[in-house]
Amino acid sequence: MANLKRLMGLSGAVAAYELTPGGELVSYKGDLSEDIAELVVRMCAANTLMGTTQAETFTRISGMKWTPFHGWAVAAGDYSVCVMGYIGVFVETAKADFNNIFKILGEEAHITLKAA
Repeated sequence: MANLKRLMGLSGAVAAYELTPGGELVSYKGDLSEDIAELVVRMCAANTLMGTTQAETFTRISGMKWTPFHGWAVAAGDYSVCVMGYIGVFVETAKADFNNIFKILGEEAHITLKAA
């Protein structure tokens, strides 16, 4: 289980969550109702599936190694969502240190990123 308290300690964090591969809410922290948190994790599961499909397609058509798919981020308005595996965090973009966010998310999701 992810340490959501650790994620909430990231600069700018407003919510953190863990979901199942099927898009079910495991747990969350932050100022969200459970209904909104469940909607958020379904959206995140769909985006992860789309990213996985894109990575597999990019690998096939480019000859470059895009797999395995690790995670994604979307920045819009004043906020960003960052996801690695099945763990995510919502942050205020202006306060976010994205390198640190993805480092911590990777540790919590047990995903090791290799240097080229």
